[in-house]
Amino acid sequence: MQDADKVFLEYVVKALVDNPNDVKIDRTVDEMGVLISLTVNPADMGKIIGRMGNTAKAIRTLLRIIGMKNNARVNLKINEPEGGTRPESSRSESYISSAPSMKTVDQAMEDLKGI
Repeated sequence: MQDADKVFLEYVVKALVDNPNDVKIDRTVDEMGVLISLTVNPADMGKIIGRMGNTAKAIRTLLRIIGMKNNARVNLKINEPEGGTRPESSRSESYISSAPSMKTVDQAMEDLKGI
């Protein structure tokens, strides 16, 4: 069955989202393998991606396993909704901004002289 990956993805995604009628899946095959593009209702994006992207990673892993079974390389692209916004600061940036300010070597030497 050539479209086993598409059927599997449709089943899983429609079970996760609140708006299953808005799920659109496009499957293209080229020399690089199979590319499946997933579009869902903007309100359901969080359910597909999951915390820290864990749900999306799990779905991609399962699709790769199905692809290996059918001797194909399967990749999943989750389309960002129109007008979608990403958080301005990533997790690493917020960590850096919460760290104490870095001192120059000269400032640190001056601090040590006062001791």
